[in-house]
Amino acid sequence: MLPASIPSPDPVWSQFSLGPLTIHTYALCLLAGIVAAAYITDRRLRARGAAPGLALDIAMWAVPIGIVGARIYHVLTHLDDFTGPEVDAWAWVRIWEGGNALFGSLLGGAVGVWIGCRLTGLRFGSFADALAPGLLVAQAIGRLGNYVNQELFGLPTTLPWGLEIRSDAPMFPAGTPEGTLFHPLFLYEMIWNLIGVALLLAIERRVERRNAALENPGPGLRWGRMFGLYLIWYGLGRIWLESIRIDPTSDAPLGVPANIWTSGVAILLGIAIVVVQGRRHPEPELSVYQPGREPAEEDAESAAETESAGDAKGEGAEPTGPSDTK
Repeated sequence: MLPASIPSPDPVWSQFSLGPLTIHTYALCLLAGIVAAAYITDRRLRARGAAPGLALDIAMWAVPIGIVGARIYHVLTHLDDFTGPEVDAWAWVRIWEGGNALFGSLLGGAVGVWIGCRLTGLRFGSFADALAPGLLVAQAIGRLGNYVNQELFGLPTTLPWGLEIRSDAPMFPAGTPEGTLFHPLFLYEMIWNLIGVALLLAIERRVERRNAALENPGPGLRWGRMFGLYLIWYGLGRIWLESIRIDPTSDAPLGVPANIWTSGVAILLGIAIVVVQGRRHPEPELSVYQPGREPAEEDAESAAETESAGDAKGEGAEPTGPSDTK
């Protein structure tokens, strides 16, 4: 082992008991990432005129549906693990035994965000733009859980930052000599994601500064275009990482891992969002709310309805004063 190699974590780090409950470190990393993303997104939304706390309201829908999506994607891309006469028919339900996919969480989370935006009145694209940097931060934090679980590693390497994997670990490649070091893909993705955060924010800041100097400013990175850049950046990173990944991963249609196919789709979708939304909305995005759903308008409508109800009640009320009839 090289002195500077990344040590293999002790298995006791992967989980601990709290009374009758077993707490998995991987789950805590995911939870920390979710909290960070919600905080960052809420700050960005408030800076754009949204009411505080809306990111948390939407997260209440996005997180659970995202977890379901992550599991479904994992099962669909690992069918051999969940089919066959010797496989428990309910194995696909036992999410606590491991097996979640980030791309599936994005798909499921998008459904949850759509529901949350419909209920809160936010534009879907506006929320996605505010979410993009926080999502990369969340993914970077979540990859620490992969390190604890000794997963997400690549080809053998002699580089000084090679990752140690215990030879008795379930993920250790069969036939590989003990003491072999591997590319720490979890670390590469963490770095890639954090670089992406800095890059997206720098581009956003530059575009907004340029727009501020124009008499007729353009759409900038609004209308979903910031999220489009996120898809492009993350998709490129995943293609690179999946191409050198050797720990057990997804099925490989036509010899290409499913995650690479999905990454390619993410890149194409991101490009389409940036181009199409720029053409559909050449104007600046003036509000993160859907038309007619701004808080001031909704409050005014609510007040008008209350006043109308009061007037109707007053018109139908019986007179209580002295009567002129005798």
